[in-house]
Amino acid sequence: MVLSVNALGRIAAQEARNDAPSAQWRVLSILEAGDTQRVGALALAARTTQPGMTRLLGDLERASLIERSTDPEDSRATLVSITEEGGRTLRAWRADFRAVLAPRFAALSDDDWQALTRAAEILHERSTAEQTGAQQ
Repeated sequence: MVLSVNALGRIAAQEARNDAPSAQWRVLSILEAGDTQRVGALALAARTTQPGMTRLLGDLERASLIERSTDPEDSRATLVSITEEGGRTLRAWRADFRAVLAPRFAALSDDDWQALTRAAEILHERSTAEQTGAQQ
């Protein structure tokens, strides 16, 4: 399932002619789903190194997609949040991907849609449980 989802993501990016690195969309999605994050937590969630995350965040900040601030509880730490522009860009990216992938799913039956919807719900529940450390 994971391999198929990744393949669909690559296909959508190619067909939408979106050459932004997938790590960019992963980070923006993580930030959109929650509050501000420390750089180290983002690196862990995005499965990259802290120096790699710092470079990516520099690119995102220059594009006005994220903003960084000092953690008021620890002045040595940096907090990262998505900007309004970052949210708009992420929504536009998702709309582009939906548009290029829609024809691949147009002929699905209602039963197939119900199965995919339930699978997506289960995956979301499991990924949320993993992120929060909860056992469901």
